[in-house]
Amino acid sequence: MAENNVKNSMTKTVEGNILTFTRIFDAPRELVFKVLSDPEHLSHWWGPNGWTLPVNKMDFREGGSWHYCMESSDGEMKSWGKALYKEIVEPERIVYEDYFSDEEGNLNENMPGVHVTLTLVEHEGKTKIVNHAQFSSEEALKTVIDMGMEQGFTEMWDKLETHLNKIQ
Repeated sequence: MAENNVKNSMTKTVEGNILTFTRIFDAPRELVFKVLSDPEHLSHWWGPNGWTLPVNKMDFREGGSWHYCMESSDGEMKSWGKALYKEIVEPERIVYEDYFSDEEGNLNENMPGVHVTLTLVEHEGKTKIVNHAQFSSEEALKTVIDMGMEQGFTEMWDKLETHLNKIQ
């Protein structure tokens, strides 16, 4: 069971236009699902180190959306995003499309969007998150990887681990 010894390690695989991040969290699946689906919890861990979530408007249901803004610690950079929820199976899966957006929530057609399936797998009281992200093309995937997506995800999931440890 090597997985249990590497709970803080995120694995990444790239196959064509699909990027998959996987990580094990030492928390029950129901709690992990809650911190992925509750805006109050998201405000504690969403985004890379040093970034906050000053805008965090969520309607968590199939057909609903999440409009958010990540802001750098110096206030110089803002990154707006919008997620459109397609399928929610509590506490197993969240499927959504994620886009860059503007302050009003209009999707940015010049930046790549992504179809995300978050799967939460329970294993011996821990939860493995599989983040399966399908981009429109290999070029679109390369664009977000070049923007630092892997480092951002690593930092964000480290913050998620810290938050889960605080609330358990």
